[in-house]
Amino acid sequence: MSSHHIPPSFNQDHTHWFDSSLKQVSNSAELLYTYFNVIHGFSAQLTPQQAKSLQSLPGIISVLPELKYELHTTRTPEFLGLDQKPNMFPQSDTESDVIIGVLDTGVWPESKSFDDKGMGPIPGAWNGACESGTNFTVNNCNRKLIGARFFAKGYEATLGPIDESKESRSPRDDDGHGTHTSSTTGGSVVVGANLLGYAPGSARGMASRARIAVYKVCWLGGCFSSDILAAMERAVLDNVNVLSLSLGGGTADYYRDSVAIGAFAAMEKGILVSCSAGNAGPTAFSLSNVSPWIVTVGAGTLDRDFPAYVSLGNGKNYSGVSLYKGPSLPNEMLPFVYAGNASNSTSGALCMPGTLLPDKVKGKIVLCDRGVNARVQKGSVVKEAGGLGMVLTNTAANGEELVADAHLLPATTVGQKEGDEIRKYVISDPAPTAEILFVGTKLGIQPSPVVASFSSRGPNTITPEILKPDIIAPGVNILAGWSGAVGPTGLPDDTRRVEFNIISGTSMSCPHVSGLAALLKAAHQDWSPAAIRSALMTTAYTAYKNGNKIEDIATGNPSTPFDHGAGHVDPVSAVNPGLVYDLTADDYFDFLCALNYTATQIQVVTKRNTTCDTTKTYSVGNLNYPSFAVVVSSDSTGKTSRSTVVKHTRTLTNVGPASTYKVTTFSDSKAVQMSVVPDTLTFSKINEKKSYTVTFTVGEMAASSNAFGRIEWSDGKHVVGSPVAVSW
Repeated sequence: MSSHHIPPSFNQDHTHWFDSSLKQVSNSAELLYTYFNVIHGFSAQLTPQQAKSLQSLPGIISVLPELKYELHTTRTPEFLGLDQKPNMFPQSDTESDVIIGVLDTGVWPESKSFDDKGMGPIPGAWNGACESGTNFTVNNCNRKLIGARFFAKGYEATLGPIDESKESRSPRDDDGHGTHTSSTTGGSVVVGANLLGYAPGSARGMASRARIAVYKVCWLGGCFSSDILAAMERAVLDNVNVLSLSLGGGTADYYRDSVAIGAFAAMEKGILVSCSAGNAGPTAFSLSNVSPWIVTVGAGTLDRDFPAYVSLGNGKNYSGVSLYKGPSLPNEMLPFVYAGNASNSTSGALCMPGTLLPDKVKGKIVLCDRGVNARVQKGSVVKEAGGLGMVLTNTAANGEELVADAHLLPATTVGQKEGDEIRKYVISDPAPTAEILFVGTKLGIQPSPVVASFSSRGPNTITPEILKPDIIAPGVNILAGWSGAVGPTGLPDDTRRVEFNIISGTSMSCPHVSGLAALLKAAHQDWSPAAIRSALMTTAYTAYKNGNKIEDIATGNPSTPFDHGAGHVDPVSAVNPGLVYDLTADDYFDFLCALNYTATQIQVVTKRNTTCDTTKTYSVGNLNYPSFAVVVSSDSTGKTSRSTVVKHTRTLTNVGPASTYKVTTFSDSKAVQMSVVPDTLTFSKINEKKSYTVTFTVGEMAASSNAFGRIEWSDGKHVVGSPVAVSW
């Protein structure tokens, strides 16, 4: 609703105005939530006809349907270099003033990751609370886990009351995901962490001295937009400094995207919002959470693996991965069968529940194809049918990407190429046999990182002129805290309980960046969310130490900015970036004007009652973003017209010593030329701003191809890098 249009008769009582508007379309409907910060309005349960009537009332600017969002499902601090440079980051007293809000499935407060030993008093700015409910009391919070709330009104209005025998109507995490993300971002140091003996070592969050506040918005049936907005509303009032959301719900225009709308308000209050890019890769155009005031995080691998080898009766060996721990297989070759030949179902090869014939799999190792149902569930299906072990093979959708799982029976996952060879053997050999050998934890895997196959890819479907994802961070086989209510596989028949679990997803990479943003906020308390994101992006790396470009595991080729954004996060360099690309809420307002949004659509996002200036020329390409996405239109032949010239202007702010920076440009295509004016920028004092303009001249090129490049400013000590993507 438009707060500027409240009728005088309500005496500025907005809740009364909301209720009165609702009563005009329904006598029985009640306000589920009222919002005054992230949006100005309310949520309620209505029929489609009532919602339509509501839309036509005075003061109502938008009626959005409830939308369901999904979750985007130890070695990291060393891999990121955080162990070598403790003095790079200021002493822990400023870090312990930073509060990270995590919107997820709640928290398992007994996890050692939330131990508050040695932590000082709770920051004075904290305005939050610890809510009690099923299996959760105010005593579950402490000086580390300083807040815990839950939001279920939208969920219960949509799906009915929560079944408390299945999930806790409280901040308690019965799923594991929320405990994993919150301990990744700001968990305390836990010595001797491991999963069933795998990945042993000290586990610690990225900002291990920061405070954590948990907002449970995700339930068995999903995460609902009215609850997510209510949690963001509360987090803003609670005074968090960083918000971490490892969830997404497809893409929509910014004025229809609840997370984007809520994040705009958070950004205006100086809160950095970090979101997962999604797990829909390696398909192009598969990103979620693409608004420019959000940090969009993709996933890469670590230099750690969990090898488990398959030996076949024909003498060949293949390398896979596994986190299985338990009774081992007999020390001999066992009969081997392909699930597709041990089932009456057309989808038998996938090892779906109820599809395997026990008389064909009993006492054997079974080869299952990846896809459709959960990887760990396939193992459970094989076990239930009497199988002794499983080899899980990737198909084309996952290629060579290996994600390790704590299977319920001896099992390993192999890549597509090896899987095809194993399948050929098991189908053609008259008496196929196999055995599986588990090796444990292996470090120093090269090349690393590589872009994860599942990590969602650009271009940005909503605004192609804004390059997304922004950055990649570790998201494959990540060890972090876990819920005591569920086993490591999350399956109902998994009775094991673990303190730590290893899982994968952009859900895991997002909290890494949220925690690193908290470290930067502690080191530079006056930096805006845009300055923090800029520091993370312009110092990210896109090549290994040997000079080769970061690889995309989906193709085996070098990755591009549509895969990795600005590159892989490098926190040690980010503390001292030299220059930053800063942005204010006014800049984003101009950006929305450049998109030709209507006054009403802009008001939904910004809550401002101002209109675009008709005398001003707005340009999407001039948003002061740390990366460049140049969009060129092609002609009817599918080629770019003879020569297209596009200009983007940027402004750099000095956050380092006085210095002179010179520019270098690189393009991987002869068809794309870049010139920068001026090509030298001299800064004499802190916070001084200097602007430059890049002219992109794009020659004739096939419209199906993309071109990539880089623009770097350097003073010999700092390198301020920006990726360039040219698409049609």
